[in-house]
Amino acid sequence: MGINDKYRECDQTQKAYQKQDAVFVARRRVAGAKKQKSMRYVKSIGLGFKTPKEAVEGNYVDKKCPFTGNVNIRGRILKGLCISAGKMTNTIVVRRDYLHYIPKYRRYEKRHKNVHVHCSPAFVGIKEGDVVTIGQCRPLAKTVRFNALSVEPTTNTALNIKKVFRMF
Repeated sequence: MGINDKYRECDQTQKAYQKQDAVFVARRRVAGAKKQKSMRYVKSIGLGFKTPKEAVEGNYVDKKCPFTGNVNIRGRILKGLCISAGKMTNTIVVRRDYLHYIPKYRRYEKRHKNVHVHCSPAFVGIKEGDVVTIGQCRPLAKTVRFNALSVEPTTNTALNIKKVFRMF
């Protein structure tokens, strides 16, 4: 009876054993305790964002996830259009469009930047064309400094997603 009855082993998709750092698996049950806490570490990131249902009830381990891992969101909160999803493991590319003013001609020109974003396994159905809210965090990889916080699914899939100019 060393291992708790409520503990479900996490998805093992890597060669190394995957477990959450904040969970002690070999916890003993207390005889007088009525309700036991779940064996999954989940936190609220604050800033008005709700923790996704998949993060609470899911079975994944991701140390770079803002909801279940060791990453804090601080700095900028941005919105953009997902232009590449599913090609990199847990990473998406978000396009941010903006207008740049040219004083000589007193007009604006369209510009854009592509931002590499870590996408938690909590957002399983993300695809190209979805509007993604991202939050700045510590550097997670060479080019990744943002984390996906929420996803708004797209309704129109007929347009060419990569070239549409869309401001938020």
